[in-house]
Amino acid sequence: MRFRPLLALALALCLTLVTACGGGAKAVERANLTYDDIHNTGLANDCPTLPESARGSIPLDGSAKYQLREICLHPSEVYVKGEPANKRQEAQFVPSKILTRYTTSLDQVYGDLKVSGDDLSFSELGGLDFQLVTVLMPGGEEVPFVFSSKEFEAKAAGAALSTSTDFTGSYRVPSYRTSNFLDPKGRGLTTGVEYAQGLVPAGDDFVGESVKRYVDGTGTMELSITKVDSSTGEFAGVFTAIQPSDTDMGTKKALDVKITGQLYGRLEKA
Repeated sequence: MRFRPLLALALALCLTLVTACGGGAKAVERANLTYDDIHNTGLANDCPTLPESARGSIPLDGSAKYQLREICLHPSEVYVKGEPANKRQEAQFVPSKILTRYTTSLDQVYGDLKVSGDDLSFSELGGLDFQLVTVLMPGGEEVPFVFSSKEFEAKAAGAALSTSTDFTGSYRVPSYRTSNFLDPKGRGLTTGVEYAQGLVPAGDDFVGESVKRYVDGTGTMELSITKVDSSTGEFAGVFTAIQPSDTDMGTKKALDVKITGQLYGRLEKA
């Protein structure tokens, strides 16, 4: 009888370990959490996951209409292509530290999925499809950028959603600043002044930082699906995106930013 409490404790520990190691544990736990459970914990920035055993395939009917919904993109690593040390070297992507906390993921992104023969095409329609992120390069430079999936147009080969499906396409990167933003010298696009107070600008040397304009960029992204649950329509995998950084309303040169991370989504009939 005296061993019963010890046995119960051992069983509870085993169940805890099994739950924590299960591939779908995060998705189940996140769905059952309340706002107070998630607030200020960073859990809302994570994407749901699928177990390693999810290796199914979902055949698609060309006459039916589909949508990819609840798409979640969680950046785990960011690289910035900086200037080379000398002209003989090529610029390389260097790993950078993500400074932004808890608000780096895109979530609830959705769009139409069309089947044409042995080809798939995806058109993004909306969702929480952009986030403002800042990273720190090894040399100490901070690089802000807009992580986005706006107007993402991608194609993939095949007539089914499977663990070998890879979507590749381009998307729009909106300006990091809005027209009403003022830089430290009070210069903006629609408000403020166009030059530093005290000196009237003269010549082209002052134009670069003084004249603001709204500049969109273009990024490319690849979504690689590695897990598919045919019973629920869920899929998961990884993504890689390359896009420009912030240009301070067109007054600075954009740097190339490479983002990699986790992917999650769900296939539904429209």
